[in-house]
Amino acid sequence: MSAVTASLCSTLMFVLFVSADQKTITAESGQDVTLTCRAANNNIIILEWSRADLGDKYVLVYRDGHFVPANQHPSFKNRVDLQDRQMKDGDVSLILKDVNTADSGAYECRVFMEETRSWKFISSIHLHVVPPGQTGGQEKEDGSVALIVGLSVPALLLLVVAVVVFLIYKRRQSQSEETNQPPV
Repeated sequence: MSAVTASLCSTLMFVLFVSADQKTITAESGQDVTLTCRAANNNIIILEWSRADLGDKYVLVYRDGHFVPANQHPSFKNRVDLQDRQMKDGDVSLILKDVNTADSGAYECRVFMEETRSWKFISSIHLHVVPPGQTGGQEKEDGSVALIVGLSVPALLLLVVAVVVFLIYKRRQSQSEETNQPPV
């Protein structure tokens, strides 16, 4: 019983934290889009924005207060900027200018922290770019629907675990009462 409960609890925590860090943004071609990302502090040495389908190329690399264009994918040259180049309060949000349908994909934000001397994954944002006029008047989705669904799943799992634990408790209690009754 305890192994099952531990497994369900770990699954619950995974779903909760993974769902909380994922966002989806829908934008029309031609718009400028901000992909928000915030690191825990401002001791950031290197910032990387990447997309898995770009191979070894990056959307943006920012190191020691400067953009590093060497491994930047050509489609992002002169189209990306940081919301705050000083990264105050850990703000490492990316501005993607004049988006087009080829910009659709999952973007990841990672930082190399000075005090830990290690990389830290911060967030993943899925950008969906549609032709003009196809967003139904909704320029951006902040991921709140996905967050609600993502938080509902762990709540449901927690409810299931509580019901299972209660049923096991009642079963053991009735078994205990049966063994403690005097013979007739």
